[in-house]
Amino acid sequence: MSASQSLTDRIDAVLPQTQCTQCGYAGCRPYAEAIATQGVNINHCPPGGQRTILELARVTGRKLVPLDAAFGQEEPLQCAKITEADCIGCTLCIQACPVDAIVGAPKRMHTVVSDLCTGCRLCVAPCPVDCIIMLPATFLWDIQRAHAARARFEARKTRLGRENEQARLCRSATAVREAAQSNSADAEDAAGTRKRAIIDAALERARKLQANRTPSPK
Repeated sequence: MSASQSLTDRIDAVLPQTQCTQCGYAGCRPYAEAIATQGVNINHCPPGGQRTILELARVTGRKLVPLDAAFGQEEPLQCAKITEADCIGCTLCIQACPVDAIVGAPKRMHTVVSDLCTGCRLCVAPCPVDCIIMLPATFLWDIQRAHAARARFEARKTRLGRENEQARLCRSATAVREAAQSNSADAEDAAGTRKRAIIDAALERARKLQANRTPSPK
């Protein structure tokens, strides 16, 4: 394991794993990699707040600094709640949730599994009917919940990668099939053209023979 990778692991271990993207990266792990390898500041994580900055300073050996307000403010943990009577079953919140904490089916009511919600708020903006609200969480965010959220985030990423690969293979298979059908149609057209040319040539020869056999009038 490289030194930078080891540092990335140690940084990732102290991040809250809410996967909220407030830091400007697509999850806690990418932010950890940016801190370890690109020198990105350690104070871009509002959910982790000053406590996480303190841990990051210890892990990285950097100077302790306050949270950068440009990335948000430290707030008590909240959880999403869907006003189920207003839900239209569009699945956009399900697609947005980074830890698969929302369940439902197309055109069916969705619901948030509150014990799994990280409070990331990523489901709020995509909702076309504004039926998602944020409420104070009924639990504290601890290391066990952070580890569980990381595992769900990675599992979701693996699943989406697999689904994207399957979709790519399906598109490739469709393209091959359509190309084969097109080639077959072209071959049939070419064969038909050759056949018509042969028939036309045969008819022309028959006309010439008939003309040669017809006696001229006296």
